[in-house]
Amino acid sequence: MSQDTAQNATQVLDASPDGITRAAQLLRQGDLVSFPTETVYGLGADARRGDAVAAIYAAKGRPSFNPLIAHVASVEAAKRYVIWNAWAECLAHAFWPGPLTLVLPLKPEHGISELVTAGLNTLALRVPAHPTAQNLLAELGGPVAAPSANPSGRISPTTADHVMAGLAGHIAAVVADGPCTVGVESTIVGLAGEAPQLLRPGGLAAEQIEAVLGQPLRGRDLHDPLTAPGQLLSHYAPQERVRLNATEARAGECYLGFGPHRGARADDLTLSDTGDLGEAAANLFGHLHQLDALGRPIAVAPIPETGLGVAINDRLRRAAAPRDASPSNQE
Repeated sequence: MSQDTAQNATQVLDASPDGITRAAQLLRQGDLVSFPTETVYGLGADARRGDAVAAIYAAKGRPSFNPLIAHVASVEAAKRYVIWNAWAECLAHAFWPGPLTLVLPLKPEHGISELVTAGLNTLALRVPAHPTAQNLLAELGGPVAAPSANPSGRISPTTADHVMAGLAGHIAAVVADGPCTVGVESTIVGLAGEAPQLLRPGGLAAEQIEAVLGQPLRGRDLHDPLTAPGQLLSHYAPQERVRLNATEARAGECYLGFGPHRGARADDLTLSDTGDLGEAAANLFGHLHQLDALGRPIAVAPIPETGLGVAINDRLRRAAAPRDASPSNQE
């Protein structure tokens, strides 16, 4: 963090042209800026500056073996850094900008900090759809490395208030522009192997990707080596314990319902009264933040393992995973 940042509290910027200009200025000087995407709020640094990217790991308490996603403004920008292929062309045409990240081999002399890739020979890239993210990328004129803007392993932020609650005083600024519409992180697809592989379920359903590719995605074992962000076993976790597939709350628990499964207390919440998985995904992290503030364990209703339910259940399983001090279980 620069001297300018160290002497000031975290700035809350609006999404006006002046706010975007200030945010880009901070990124250029090596500071960290949180900004909204359609998935969650990201914690951005210039992906070409090793000192700036190192500051992301320090601010989040994130281990350096966990790679980051580089956000770029367009397909043309993505092609500057990676070796493109037919699968990438197909998926980018169908889903970019949007909640899809592609992992591809790095080009020689790519200029991306090794801290972004965690020393791998591949790079995770996304073109976000959020207008504010697009404006910031255009103003900066370069790639922005950005994991979720929260202390590592904790609940991802879907509002600027969530960012400030976790990182105020540790980052230069947050660009505030309302809640995120998708609400869970991007789907990550690996395209550096012999066949497309689902590396992380997310805000774009795997079925949609498979329909465009005309073939199934290879799966990934939870214990495979890390090749992309969001693969740690314990992640997205509230302070209190999480119990899954619960039809009701036990004594001392609060309840996160879905569809016909509703909590009995006034402070219980429901992801979607109607059982809509898109609404549930958009509400997931925000509702977990609200329940976590109650200081009680959280019981969560069963969620269908279809469509966006795959991403929701992935996040919930990681939130409920046992937490220990081993690097494989910490982010």
